[in-house]
Amino acid sequence: MANITAVASANLGTSLTRDAFANVRKCVSLFGAVSAIVLGTVAAMALTHHQATSFMWVRGGILLAVAPLLRRYVTKASEGSYQAFDRVRTLATIMPVALVAVDLVPGLCPAWYAVLQGLSALALVAVAVITRGTALKAAFPEK
Repeated sequence: MANITAVASANLGTSLTRDAFANVRKCVSLFGAVSAIVLGTVAAMALTHHQATSFMWVRGGILLAVAPLLRRYVTKASEGSYQAFDRVRTLATIMPVALVAVDLVPGLCPAWYAVLQGLSALALVAVAVITRGTALKAAFPEK
């Protein structure tokens, strides 16, 4: 375990690794921004007496709450935490699939909601791709 940490720390200083983490941070921030827009839109819809179901409120709130958590994991990963890196990589892979799958359930949410959630999922897809790229694979070799 100590050997993996030492290898990861040695490779974290490269410009490719720093750039990859900067891009991951941007994508996570985009995910958070879109999540805030979704929740704000749900609030505006509710205030104007349009459809705003409890599903939309709860899911919007949960996804907005996940964004700072992901950001914290990215920060820890950029400091050398393999566990945080693995969590970011795993969440960025699973969450877009779950978001899209739930949005495809007929009648669960309006089309505008599904589209905005799809946009946030795209930001996480980019995170999944970047965390599987060569720069971060070199920084965090497989166990």
